Amino acid sequence: MAPEARIKAFLKTSATALCAGAVALSSFSLGAEAARRHYRSHHHHLPELPAAPPRALPYPQLPLPLEIPGAQYLPLAWADVKGWGDDNHLAAYKTFRASCRPISAQTGAPEPKALGASLGEPCRVAKSLELTDDARAKTFFEENFTPLRISRLGEPDGFVTGYYEPVLEGSRTQTEVYNVPVYRRPSNLFVRGYKQDSISLPNKGPVYRKIGRRKLVPYYDRAEIEDGKIAGRGLEIAWLKDPTDLLFAQIQGSARIKFDDGGSVRLNYDAYNGYPYTAVGRILIERGIIPKEEMSMQKIREWMAQTPDGARELRRQNRSYIFFREVNLSDKEEAVGAQGIPLTAGRSIAVDKSLHVYGTPFFIEGELPIESERAKTPFHRLMIAQDTGSAIIGPARADLYFGAGQEAGRVSGRLRHAMHFVMLVPKGLDPTARAARLPVPDPRPSERIAKLFPQTDPAKDKPAAAVAQSKSETVAVANPIPLPAPRPVLEPVREPRRPVKNRSHRQQ
Repeated sequence: MAPEARIKAFLKTSATALCAGAVALSSFSLGAEAARRHYRSHHHHLPELPAAPPRALPYPQLPLPLEIPGAQYLPLAWADVKGWGDDNHLAAYKTFRASCRPISAQTGAPEPKALGASLGEPCRVAKSLELTDDARAKTFFEENFTPLRISRLGEPDGFVTGYYEPVLEGSRTQTEVYNVPVYRRPSNLFVRGYKQDSISLPNKGPVYRKIGRRKLVPYYDRAEIEDGKIAGRGLEIAWLKDPTDLLFAQIQGSARIKFDDGGSVRLNYDAYNGYPYTAVGRILIERGIIPKEEMSMQKIREWMAQTPDGARELRRQNRSYIFFREVNLSDKEEAVGAQGIPLTAGRSIAVDKSLHVYGTPFFIEGELPIESERAKTPFHRLMIAQDTGSAIIGPARADLYFGAGQEAGRVSGRLRHAMHFVMLVPKGLDPTARAARLPVPDPRPSERIAKLFPQTDPAKDKPAAAVAQSKSETVAVANPIPLPAPRPVLEPVREPRRPVKNRSHRQQ
């Protein structure tokens, strides 16, 4: 072969090898199908490679009847629910029936959550029952629900805090004593997907300040609002004495303000400014000001009263700001939760709205400091999800509502405890039905087979051979899997150089 032909053949082979290597590398990022198309575009003369058949799953693809993101759950028998028989089930039943009113009135597609619209059937049954004794109420829950122990994935328990409705002194007009404004929602506050006059905007996600007809910018944070960015626009509902009172009213999401003339106003959450909630108590713990084991709402109040400048700086660490709306409630009625109905002290809880539907019963069991700060009062109570909060995140996370006033505030302010959570799931969603249709593992091999094929310990260099029990038994020991031979190193073949004839130059 002529040298020019050999060089052309060598270059063609090298180009093919480089192209094949590029295809192999591109398969990691482009995928097998994309790599095949890339290779075919450069090699039209090669036959089409067959596509790999889809891999068959070793189990049937069955729909999940109950799926809660980030959660683990375990079906229980009612006898295994600790403290279940000691609760006041009639009180829980009355609270559940209150939640059934908005559930039964719902129309359209159900919410894309674990329980969906499954609470409709227990509510239909409850509507026809006027129960007056605890035993029948207990039977109602046992016949219509299945208990599920639930917690965050990898954690054994859930976590509870408490909240209440503050009762505060205030004024209808600004004075030297009452000079802290309580604002209603500004008209230029905008949330995508909602009208500006919608009732109860969401407490998560971005919030904007609308400038003109189209321009949107983030809304003012707490420091800017406290410095007067929205002052003088007629947004003041009432005036308070202390900015700490306003902060805690915003954390609780509701308040009762009593005036000197004997009148009062009831306030409920209406909107927020779009910034995530920052717990001021956690900041005080991180700074070493209040020990974690002593943290409570009362301790925060005491520190803020003693350190006004520090209190101002601490408040502004929580950039979130809550706007209120007036609600038409008497002093005898409890605050209205996010479900739209009055809460029940000791039975209503706030949950993560992104995971749970309102009306879901949760049995919460453990010990809480109800009677005093150091008390370990047994707590086993069926609670109903009727509210939410921006700090309530997770499948087994609840804020327990304790009512209104100072005593409710003292009790709820010292709650930060791990508790057992049992979620009551309507029997229309049987979480064990899918497991019954899944194939079971192969039966365990007999002792004789296990000896013929011993398991090796990967931590040891050499597998330990099984010892034969009798001379008639033989032991099969697998040889180590041979490693692939290294690729041979090929020395390049050097072409013999042709002698070059020296040409004589003519001298000019």
